[in-house]
Amino acid sequence: MTAAALIPAVPLLLGLIGLLLKPGDDEDRRRPAAILGITGAAIALVVTLGCLITGRTQEWTAHWVSLGDIQLTLGVSAGHAALYIALAVSVVALAVQVYSVAYLHDDPRYAPYAAQVSLFTGAMLLVVTSGDLITLLVGWEVMGACSYLLIGHDRRLPEAPAAAVKAFLVTRVGDVGFLLGVAILIVDARTSEISAVLAHPPHPAALILILAGVAGKSAQFPLHTWLPDAMAGPTPISALIHAATMVAAGVYVVFRLYPLYDQSPAALAVLGVMAAITILLGALSATAQDDLKRVLAWSTVSQIGYMTGALAVGSPAAALFHLLTHAAFKALLFLAAGAVIHAVGTNYLSRMGGLREHMPVTFWSFVVGLGALAGLPPLAGFWSKENVLTAAAHATEGGGATPVWVGWVVWIAALFAVAVTAWYATRLLLRVFFGISRAHGPDGPDWEVGFDDARYTEPEAPHDPPAAMRWPILLLAVPSVLLGLAAYAPGFRTALELEDPHLSVAVVLPLILLAAGATAAWWLWREVPGVDPAMALGRARPLLASGFRLDEMQDRFLVRPVRALARAVTTVDEKVVDAAVEGTGRTTSTVGAALAYAHRIPLPAAAAAVLAGALLLGTVAVLFGAAA
Repeated sequence: MTAAALIPAVPLLLGLIGLLLKPGDDEDRRRPAAILGITGAAIALVVTLGCLITGRTQEWTAHWVSLGDIQLTLGVSAGHAALYIALAVSVVALAVQVYSVAYLHDDPRYAPYAAQVSLFTGAMLLVVTSGDLITLLVGWEVMGACSYLLIGHDRRLPEAPAAAVKAFLVTRVGDVGFLLGVAILIVDARTSEISAVLAHPPHPAALILILAGVAGKSAQFPLHTWLPDAMAGPTPISALIHAATMVAAGVYVVFRLYPLYDQSPAALAVLGVMAAITILLGALSATAQDDLKRVLAWSTVSQIGYMTGALAVGSPAAALFHLLTHAAFKALLFLAAGAVIHAVGTNYLSRMGGLREHMPVTFWSFVVGLGALAGLPPLAGFWSKENVLTAAAHATEGGGATPVWVGWVVWIAALFAVAVTAWYATRLLLRVFFGISRAHGPDGPDWEVGFDDARYTEPEAPHDPPAAMRWPILLLAVPSVLLGLAAYAPGFRTALELEDPHLSVAVVLPLILLAAGATAAWWLWREVPGVDPAMALGRARPLLASGFRLDEMQDRFLVRPVRALARAVTTVDEKVVDAAVEGTGRTTSTVGAALAYAHRIPLPAAAAAVLAGALLLGTVAVLFGAAA
């Protein structure tokens, strides 16, 4: 067995041990949970770095069981690309574990939380380092279970349990397709070993079914609706889910199986259309949100669309590069958002403002994170997004497996989203850190409907977070700035098979769109001081804020019909099936009781009854015999 097997094994093992700890808010119970959680992520990080430094890929496969002529295996496959992803997951997980110690300092359920974070991390690392489809599927399913537990962690929030159930059920819908797709690949190849599956001609239906699971886990249209609601979970969990684990899992699976997708233009077309819709849907929905975390959640939907778009246009390297940079700057943004929420006591932009002087470290962290998100050079997001846009532009020329029209659709959607992303990133920065504080009450027509002044209490004076929360933020700011320069590192570029970095005419247009989007948001802010630039959206704002009402559509056309069908089936079961069974039982009991009574009557009466019966039967026989 290789050393790479320790990367997922250690967090999983320590997470299972952590589940045995009793919850409680006293320090004696919190400390062991924190030690186990931080140690698991730290060991995974150290082992990953060791594997990268040695420069050797880690491969190990063992036969597990035979089902007829189908050979099921268990194995580890940690190439350079997988190790880079494992490095990102480990860094983000370690930052989240350290950050959570201070962020959840008064949470009595911190012990199970830390253990579940370790299990979640280990499950993602299992997906990344898996050498066969069976262990990959195990990690995939464990992530789904852990996401349910972590999103619903804060039981004081009434929306948390509903968000957890929604995330679990929506991803389950996609996972049904994912499971069927994996089963078809295994049956076709007669083995679960990924290297052997990749050598076998693909089944187009299997690839499209797997995309259903990708849409669920990576929050792609039409199974994206769970992700904004998942903001009910603790902010560190939002950072973990949105940056480096669950939403990245689907992208990595397609990357891992890309040799199969490269042989199926139909699957790439489905992926491309899904990506283009998701890019625009996420970006436009983010423009109208008042909840800070929901802005970042919708931006995650859009940015994952960039990754799947890169895969669709034939550039898995660009997708993986953007996955790595996105892990850094999105984790940075969520942890910085947690610092803001921790300081001001609310998620709503309409209750913030003027925090730049009070929270300078958090402010500059947001500047770096939002700049990388928008693709501002020379930050990390600029280089990875430039690779995606360049790949889409090349796909419009044809010559690859991707249909030309798919290249055009992805390229145009990604270009338009550059301007929209710059607009909402600038709006967020202005609303949170500039202007005057709006913590004392309504600031105009964009104030939250239903606000009750009697229940509102002014929070303490805002300030930068304590060291345990500040240092993880500063740690993540470094790759958010510098990771793009890895495109110039020959080893990194070769491992991901990236094209040589270059500034071309194709880069100029995105920069113009970025400047236009940021300038438009800034102009609206300056033109009408104190008013949300989103007010300029007019009547479209409620539509965008609701995510184009896709939740309502799913409720009307899917949830309600399913519930009606369930009620009908229940009625038939109770009134027909159960009634028939219960009626048969009651009839049998009645007949049995009558016969029992007949057996208990006195002998003379019984003899008279027998004679009467015999006489009746004889009379009937004579009458019918004569008639015949």
